[in-house]
Amino acid sequence: MNKIAVTGNAGPRVRSDCELRLELKSSGGIEINLASRVKSMYGNSIINDLKQGLAFFSIEHAFLELNDSGALPFVLMARLEAAVKTILKTEKEFLPEMSADNNYRSAKKRFRFSRLYLPGNTPSMMLNAGLHSPDGIILDLEDSVAPQKKHEARFLVRNALRQVDFCGAERMVRINQGERGIEDLKYILPHNVHLILIPKCESSEYIRSLEKHTEDILKKNNISHPVFFMPIIETALGVEKAYEIATAGKNIVAMAIGLEDYTSDLGVQRTNSGDESLFARLRLVNAAKAAGIQAIDSVFSDVSDMEALQLNARTSKSYGFEGMGCIHPRQIAVIKQAFAPGEQEIEKALIIVKAFRNAEKKGLGVVSVGSKMIDPPVVARALQTIELAEKLNLMPAGDEEIEH
Repeated sequence: MNKIAVTGNAGPRVRSDCELRLELKSSGGIEINLASRVKSMYGNSIINDLKQGLAFFSIEHAFLELNDSGALPFVLMARLEAAVKTILKTEKEFLPEMSADNNYRSAKKRFRFSRLYLPGNTPSMMLNAGLHSPDGIILDLEDSVAPQKKHEARFLVRNALRQVDFCGAERMVRINQGERGIEDLKYILPHNVHLILIPKCESSEYIRSLEKHTEDILKKNNISHPVFFMPIIETALGVEKAYEIATAGKNIVAMAIGLEDYTSDLGVQRTNSGDESLFARLRLVNAAKAAGIQAIDSVFSDVSDMEALQLNARTSKSYGFEGMGCIHPRQIAVIKQAFAPGEQEIEKALIIVKAFRNAEKKGLGVVSVGSKMIDPPVVARALQTIELAEKLNLMPAGDEEIEH
C-alpha cells in the first residue's frame, strides 16, 4: 500500500513557499513532477535538491509532486523532510549549513524594546524581517500555526534559524504549550536559538521541567552557552503566580503579558486604553522587578492606529515595562521611539552619574543632586539610561562617554 504525505502551502497569495506531495512506492524509482514559475531557470537545481534529500533518507521509489512559489532551498528541504517524517520513522536530520551571519550570542541584560512575531509556517515573512531592525525576532510555533501544520513548522523554524539572516536581532522561538512545547525544544535548541518564549505559563513546575529538558538537550549537543526563557502570562491564574514563575529558573531574563488571552480569561473586551488589564500589568511589572528581570508588555493588535500605539507604548513605559511585542514591522519604529529615553531623562541621568563619580573621587559616602540624596539604585538606573542613549545615538553633543 502506498504512503502519502502533503506539506507546505499553495495558492495565489503564497510566496517563497511550496506545496509538496510525496508518495512512497515499492518500485519504479524516483519520479518528480515540478510546477514552478522559475522552472526554466532553476528547475534542474530544484529537482537535484529533491533527489539529494530523498537519497539522504534512503528513499529509492517515490512519486514527488511540487508546486513551487519561489521557495528557497532551506524551505524546500524543510517541506521535504516534514513529508518524509510523516510517513517514515527516522532519526536522521537533513540540516542546511549554519550561516556565518547567525553565529552571534545574546545577553541577559540586552534591550528588548521590540519583538516581532512571525508565523512559524510562513517563510515569506521570515526572509527580510531583520531589515526592519527589531530587537528580537520571534518564530512562532504556537497560536499562529494551525494544529495540522505544527509538525512541519518545526522543520521550517529549525532551518530558518540556520539560514535566515536576522541582522543581529535576538533569535527567539515561541514554543507550544505542555508536552508539545517540550517536544518543540528538540527541534530548535541545537540551532543557536537565544530565547524561548513559554506561552500561557501558570506554574513554576513547568518552567523547571523545561529547564531540565533544555539542559539535557544542550549537553547532548555540546552546547555550553545559555538559552534564555521568557514566560508569557496570559491567564488570571498566571497573574496570581507571577512572582513564583519569574523566579522559577536561573535563565529567565524577562516575563511578558499576553492581553488577548488574559482578557478572554476574564470574560471582558480588550480596549486600547487597557483599563481592564491595569491590575494584571502592574502586578506583572512588580513581580518582574522583584525577581530582577525585564517586564515586557503585550502586543498592540490594531496595526493601523499608530497614534494609539504610541500612546499605549508610552503608558507602558511609565508603568515600568521595558518593551512590547509587535505583530507588524511598521510598529517597530513607533515602539522603539516610545521606549527610548527623552532629552530631559538623559540630561538628568548624566547629572546623577557625574555627581556620583565626583563624590567617589572625593571619598564622600553621601551623594546629593540639589536637595535630593542619591542612592546606588538611582545611580544604576541612570547608568542604564545612559547606556541606552549611547546605543541609540541619543547622547547630547559634547558629552563624554560615561564609564559603566
